[in-house]
Amino acid sequence: MQQIFTKLSVALCCVVVLAQPIWACDTTSSTTTTSMDWWQTAQFYQIYPRSFMDSDGDGIGDLNGITSKLEYLKDLGVTAAWLSPIFTSPMVDFGYDISDFFDIQPEYGTLDDFKALIKRANELDLKIILDFVPNHSSDENDWFVKSVNREKGYEDYYVWHDGKTNAETGEREPPSNWLQAFRGSAWEWNDVRQQYYLHQFAVQQADLNYRNPLVVEQMKRVLRYWLDLGVAGFRCDAVPVLFEIEPDENGQYADEEVSGLTNDTEARNYLKSDLIENLPETIDMAYQWRVVMDDYQRIHGGDTRVLLIETYAPPAYTMQFYGNRSVAGAHLPFNFNLITVLASDGFSASSIKTAVDNWLDNLPAGRTANWVIGNHDQRRAASRYGTANADAMNMLVMILPGASVTYQGEELGMTDGDISWEDTQDPAACNSNQDIYEQFTRDPSRTPFQWTSGTNAGFSTAAKTWLPLAADYETVNVETEAAAQRSHLSIYKALVALRKSSVTLQNGSTKYGIISDNVFVVKRYLSGSDSIIYVANLASKGVTVSLLDFDTTLPTHLTLLIRSLQSAKAEGSLFEVSGLSLAAGEALVLNSSSSSSSS
Repeated sequence: MQQIFTKLSVALCCVVVLAQPIWACDTTSSTTTTSMDWWQTAQFYQIYPRSFMDSDGDGIGDLNGITSKLEYLKDLGVTAAWLSPIFTSPMVDFGYDISDFFDIQPEYGTLDDFKALIKRANELDLKIILDFVPNHSSDENDWFVKSVNREKGYEDYYVWHDGKTNAETGEREPPSNWLQAFRGSAWEWNDVRQQYYLHQFAVQQADLNYRNPLVVEQMKRVLRYWLDLGVAGFRCDAVPVLFEIEPDENGQYADEEVSGLTNDTEARNYLKSDLIENLPETIDMAYQWRVVMDDYQRIHGGDTRVLLIETYAPPAYTMQFYGNRSVAGAHLPFNFNLITVLASDGFSASSIKTAVDNWLDNLPAGRTANWVIGNHDQRRAASRYGTANADAMNMLVMILPGASVTYQGEELGMTDGDISWEDTQDPAACNSNQDIYEQFTRDPSRTPFQWTSGTNAGFSTAAKTWLPLAADYETVNVETEAAAQRSHLSIYKALVALRKSSVTLQNGSTKYGIISDNVFVVKRYLSGSDSIIYVANLASKGVTVSLLDFDTTLPTHLTLLIRSLQSAKAEGSLFEVSGLSLAAGEALVLNSSSSSSSS
């Protein structure tokens, strides 16, 4: 079970209901309708550009391909599309190694193509959010080349160090034992400069020095540049590693302690990361970026420009990104609990409750929650949770309070592709070997999007796509699911439509808990409005439960609004709450009228 850290703000009151072994939690949020900003109930949709849609037949997705499919996003009900990096890059880490923060990677298109994308998105009332990669640049970036040559103003743009001398051998060694995310030392020797530079990711991804005010201002300039081109905000990548400790009085860096988590001395988690992650200076930098967002809106008008933060960190640290009473922070630090907790505790109703607890128990007052079940760095949600639970998890993130984030393909129930060693592209896997690469590869969740059952799933006309297609593309694709009477896609669209129309889901309070062994229940309620109840049987066998054991104020019957593919029940029908039968993997969204249900 993931440790629950010190609470910054208690937003929930948990009670034990003794009628059955059930844990239930009830929010104390206001039940009056309030005005919500666009991002607070948004459906964010992550696009991995390389794999979304190829417009020119080279086997690689591109900007014009995205533009051609914006109507699909509009039809889904998406509020904003977040694009993984599209900037000029040698593509060592597929765009997360940026050689020019102010231009577009040629295989994705041009700045004119990007402007056309923004124009069409505006016409459809869709917002575009870019991936901001602040921690590092490519070693081919002009800033790095100038820093290597110690050009004026760039001498300290990156984290440089002489290293140290081994007392026994007299050999030069890296400054510390720190390890990078893609295996091996986080330090690399540069022959030209005659110093080591820090890289918390690949060797080609040199860490920028945020203790240099010139770097801080340069990266703010990057933000303003793309805001000028019409983006609605940024998702900020790998933020917790932005700062590392400063050298001691002798100019030396301390070593990290051994974690005890693995015997693999090359893996990053062989060592603790207390010295190179989650430092307080990083929180302040996020606050400074928020000032850039707010200043831009104040000067130029228009809707809120949002700041989304990627942070895999303990709750006590993550929640600080929201800001405090005197300082505004990120609008949404991403909530990965439905990924991380379920990975450590297993897929069950109790682990889902732990994941929800860990976020809502720590959420500062007045801040907005968000829910994520997948992204380009994780195995696909349907593969991790099981295809039988794909609808249940999409329902969950739509019914819980706040914003939801969908990774491309989750609305279809797409599963991982099977990637051989020969086809492997991901540096996290390539830096290992043929025997262990599958432990590290992120390629299976990055396979091309499945539009049709035809050639290359309608993604590309190329003879070969940059990654092979997932094996199930002939049945799991937009064309097939859109034509079907019932599908993951139709269920997803119904969920989004419900969120947009229901003031209860937008503004209501939340109660959630467990019934029986593996049934998770959520109730959203608002005075004067219908209540919405979500119930999911996450077990591998059927079960009959009484929802009154979860909430005695429920009426005797509920109306079924949306059902998972595992359900044979009829939508629009009434069902008794006292003896509700649920098949394995069956998930339901039901309606309770305000006149018959007390909140």
